[in-house]
Amino acid sequence: HVQLVESGGGSVQTGGSLRLSCAGSGFTSMDHCMGWFRQAPGREREGVAARDYDAETHYADSVQGRFTVSRDFASDTVYLQMNSLKAEDSALYYCAASVKDYCPSEAKGYNYWGQGTQVTV
Repeated sequence: HVQLVESGGGSVQTGGSLRLSCAGSGFTSMDHCMGWFRQAPGREREGVAARDYDAETHYADSVQGRFTVSRDFASDTVYLQMNSLKAEDSALYYCAASVKDYCPSEAKGYNYWGQGTQVTV
């Protein structure tokens, strides 16, 4: 079965950087979208960044220019490099995968989820 295992969260000062990783397993093919969502207390889960099989990337306006999503197809791992972190970036970050061959903009479009990793700025 499909599993997504995240790592790399933690605490960092404003302006600092963190790199999140999400290792996927159990997929029968690589043509799926992998991305990141986040959820802060009292707020809805929001999309942060995603990368599909054709290397097309998508970013939320709030992280554009600061965050970079990348993907290693050999290991089916997706990364989120977060630079210039702000207090408002603090949230529980979730890795997600969609079996669609494009990256849905909403959480309901994703079939699999990781357990979440906390980022505190």
